[in-house]
Amino acid sequence: MAFYRYPYEAITDKTDYLQITVKEYTQNDALVEDASSFGVASQATTVSGNPAQVGVAAINDVIILPMPSNIQDSNAASYGEDSLDVLGAAGGSFAQGIMASGKAAFGQNTTGGAAKVIADEFSKQIKVAGSVSEIAIDAFTRQLAASAAGLIGANVTAEQLLTRSTGKILNPNMELLFRGPTLRQFQFQFKMTPRDENESYQIKSIIRSFKANMAPIISGSESAADQTGAGSELAGQAYLKTPNIFELQYRKGNRNHPFLNRFKQCALTSMSVNYTGEGVYATYADATPVSMILTLAFQELVPIYSSDYNEDVNTMTYSPTGTTTGVGY
Repeated sequence: MAFYRYPYEAITDKTDYLQITVKEYTQNDALVEDASSFGVASQATTVSGNPAQVGVAAINDVIILPMPSNIQDSNAASYGEDSLDVLGAAGGSFAQGIMASGKAAFGQNTTGGAAKVIADEFSKQIKVAGSVSEIAIDAFTRQLAASAAGLIGANVTAEQLLTRSTGKILNPNMELLFRGPTLRQFQFQFKMTPRDENESYQIKSIIRSFKANMAPIISGSESAADQTGAGSELAGQAYLKTPNIFELQYRKGNRNHPFLNRFKQCALTSMSVNYTGEGVYATYADATPVSMILTLAFQELVPIYSSDYNEDVNTMTYSPTGTTTGVGY
């Protein structure tokens, strides 16, 4: 394990900094063997910032960087508009009633009994659908009219015919529906100006560490080629392993920052280095650039769940007479 930091100075109990720990990506086989555990592991292990038992292997590098100049987090959820008019609702109810009845019938009756139950349910649903039969017939008629008009080159739809003839439209019953969670992204920028040879080495090592750990890993070994003969070198490189993952923590001295947001494990999706931080090319005698700008973009591996805010009551509870320790994720 290697330890790098910039600036290279003592860290006290009052020093604020960003700590980035690099770990090997190791998938949790339990999620594959036992599907019932899927979605539970990430909630049970977020206290250590360790979703789904990923990255529990040995630590590769630990990198200490100064607090970024622009610290912010953004939580979001995905929603989308959805509509369901009366004809769609009736059709869905019709099919759902028959399928539900058939499911119960197959579980309790013989094939002949199940068929009778389904037939009875079909007749029942036909009667229920009678209340919208006039609307359905009207819509069908207008669709035929629109199709006929299309044969002679007219660009018209059944909805347009309904609106033009009656001034009405089918109520879309529009609603905003939850689509799913989102994965948060974070971007940091650090300006690095080495003051001596030691800091030059630290900056060079930090840049190299980020580049090496975000790169995919070739799965296989050259020894396979020796055993199976010519041409097997490609077989030994047929797979690429997931790059290493990164655990980010805002720190104050030897503890987590008592206010700022926390992170789940992240992938380093991109990085860039500007070796001419002052807009001109200038180096020291050993060829180290006098100013560099390091830009890092991370994305979390798993979403944030409501239970993540209840995981550690000792650090998440607000007390009017005490101190508030953390805003959570």
